[in-house]
Amino acid sequence: MTEISMTPTALYFHDTKTRMRRAFVPLDPAHVTLYVCGPTVYDHAHIGNARPVVVFDVLVRLLRLLYPQVTYARNITDIDDKINARAQEEKVPIGTVTARTTAWFHRDMAALYARPPDIEPRATETIPDIIAIIERLIGLGHAYAAEGHVLFAVATDPDYGKFSGRSPDELLAGARVDVATYKRDPGDFVLWKPSAADLPGWDSPWGRGRPGWHIECSAMIYKHLGETIDIHGGGTDLMFPHHENEIAQSCCAFPGAEFARYWLHNGMLQVNGEKMSKSLGNFRTVQDVLTQAPAEAVRFLLLKTHYRSLLDFTDAGLQDAKRELDRFYRALRAHPGVEDAAPLPDRVLACLADDLNVPGAIAVLHQLADAALAGDRDAALGLKAAGGVLGIFNHDPKDWFIGAIDQERVDRLIAQRNAARRAKNFAEADRLRQEIEDMGLILEDGPGGTYSLRRK
Repeated sequence: MTEISMTPTALYFHDTKTRMRRAFVPLDPAHVTLYVCGPTVYDHAHIGNARPVVVFDVLVRLLRLLYPQVTYARNITDIDDKINARAQEEKVPIGTVTARTTAWFHRDMAALYARPPDIEPRATETIPDIIAIIERLIGLGHAYAAEGHVLFAVATDPDYGKFSGRSPDELLAGARVDVATYKRDPGDFVLWKPSAADLPGWDSPWGRGRPGWHIECSAMIYKHLGETIDIHGGGTDLMFPHHENEIAQSCCAFPGAEFARYWLHNGMLQVNGEKMSKSLGNFRTVQDVLTQAPAEAVRFLLLKTHYRSLLDFTDAGLQDAKRELDRFYRALRAHPGVEDAAPLPDRVLACLADDLNVPGAIAVLHQLADAALAGDRDAALGLKAAGGVLGIFNHDPKDWFIGAIDQERVDRLIAQRNAARRAKNFAEADRLRQEIEDMGLILEDGPGGTYSLRRK
């Protein structure tokens, strides 16, 4: 899509930190900065991992329409105990595991039409910066070294716990703390920990070791975006302890800085009404679902529920998403040659500017499709432009309907259509014919009903 220059529009986001709907005012209107927590690369990405990528991809597309420069950073966590365990299991260096799984992640997110971030920092490339921030925290009295570890002293931060809204008892219980004699306070969290000879490690003032998870993101943000950024995003599962700890260590290391001015969190994802887990047999990788439906339908399903709400990813929902896209593509197909550079319709922009209300925007898309199917070319142009911000309509409309054919579904639709014709329910027969033709097929009717079927 050719992105167009638009007059800045007021954006409103639900800021997790203040728990309020706030007008978005960037530090520098000429340059918006955004950071989203990325994957820990030790296995295939699942659809829960894909949701924040797709959600924040839409946010970045919207910001790029409204502001002259947007820098979007999303990290790769490539040092972690899960990675270490996988490398030891396979008897390979961690770099072998992370290179392979990072490539899988990039492939899967590109398949979902998510544009890559401007900056993709890696934890292993940020070790000197991590060490420098830990040294600052020690120097300012917010961290201490003990038995090869360095820990953040939560008691030194009077604001600790405010972000997640947890009481001291809840913080202690939720931290899943290990019993460790070297901790001054049970809730103190690790900034640096020692590495045994068989684990990856780097030299530091506290001995050979590796960073804790939370300090990695703080260091990557500081290195690439500065002390204070406009927007920090991630899933609600990261609010505590990860984001709570990020705020504590970053604000204490750089007194007076806000770290992140707005916090946006996407809701969790379940599958067929239950929490996704391998034990329940409903664990779905991105690759799994891409064998069930077009990637654009998967993306569309991830967007149909408001980003802050729980998303129930179901097989029926995936089929519905495909049918909705079929309808939109049918509207676009009625107007060949619609241009990508048409202005984004005001009604769509108003929805997206209201806390990224994609479901509201989709309702407007249906109205535009109605008008386009009735012959309104301007509506088709608006529909196409809206699709560019949502990351859909990546296919030529004619090509969309030519793909793998579900013969069982086709046979069922033909039987239903023949029954409708026998009952002289011609409106239903016409509707079923259209549904079959939307699959890229043509029906040929004879005295005995539909007697042949051929691809367009």
